[in-house]
Amino acid sequence: MKFSLRLNNDLPIHTYVEMAQAAEQAGYDQFWVSHDLFIRSAPVILTAVALATTRIEIGTCIVNPYTMNPAEIAMMAATLDEISGGRFNLGLAAGAAEFLKWIGIEQSKPLAAVRESVDVINRVLKGERAALNGESLQWSDEAYLRFAAGRRVPVYIGAMSPHMLRLTGEIADGGLPLLFPPEHYTTVVEYIREGAEKAGRSVNELDIAGCVWCSVGDDQAAAEDALREKIAYYGHALSPLIWDRLGLTRGDFDAIEHAIMVERDVEKAKALVTPAMLRIGIVGTTTQLIERLEGLVALGVRHLSFGPPLGSVPLEAVRAIGRDVIPHFKGSNFQV
Repeated sequence: MKFSLRLNNDLPIHTYVEMAQAAEQAGYDQFWVSHDLFIRSAPVILTAVALATTRIEIGTCIVNPYTMNPAEIAMMAATLDEISGGRFNLGLAAGAAEFLKWIGIEQSKPLAAVRESVDVINRVLKGERAALNGESLQWSDEAYLRFAAGRRVPVYIGAMSPHMLRLTGEIADGGLPLLFPPEHYTTVVEYIREGAEKAGRSVNELDIAGCVWCSVGDDQAAAEDALREKIAYYGHALSPLIWDRLGLTRGDFDAIEHAIMVERDVEKAKALVTPAMLRIGIVGTTTQLIERLEGLVALGVRHLSFGPPLGSVPLEAVRAIGRDVIPHFKGSNFQV
């Protein structure tokens, strides 16, 4: 079994250093940070984390080829891998169309954009020239990394839609599919399997992270409140596949999105989050978290990835998961 921690890029940088050190000590294998618009820079955060840790792997979850050119993504990946001593994983996806609209970017041909980006990034990190005349990218023969990368870093695709999940199985080293609710894994893994089989691979070759949101703590109300805020900010940008699984629609989040984005009233937005929406994540004590995750492990999940809000006090939640949950599942080894 593998264990990882995923965080949004909305915290003070010193907090990530503290949390990464706690995660490394508690036995987590990976530490991922998002690169959402208008918050903090994930590459800068991960540089600080790399310099403050020695074992835990670090990664972006995720960067996209619309706001960051794939040439710059390759540069960033090679540099972060260098400064971390070979501990970097590249999390890449098409990004959320809802958020790209903020800066006037249309998410055109997302599948081609990700496929071609992975192709050229892999090539330049292997020291090859990366000429490409594709649907999304047009690179000349002069496209190459002008310093030696230590290795081709592993590429994880952040996927929510069926097409992107299939692409994960086809070309990626790993996947970061959002399992909302956690039992959504059964849907996700079949799409990834289809892509893997198309490419002549086995789904078991991939590191598929079971990415859940959780809010851990003994105070149920405080734990729920923390998850409500996360849902208020991101619920409207999720995949229809996830909404369907929860019995929800895009329209169910309209009033919440208006409260957050237009009225800037976080408390009002949180109050509009329904019990059905709370099923997106797992709320409660570490015992309750274990009970819900046991079902995931029984389905074949070999990588449990804990995402925000983690709890009303995130650092305490990181330590609690490391103390109670990781030891419980350590040594489990299921095949998908």
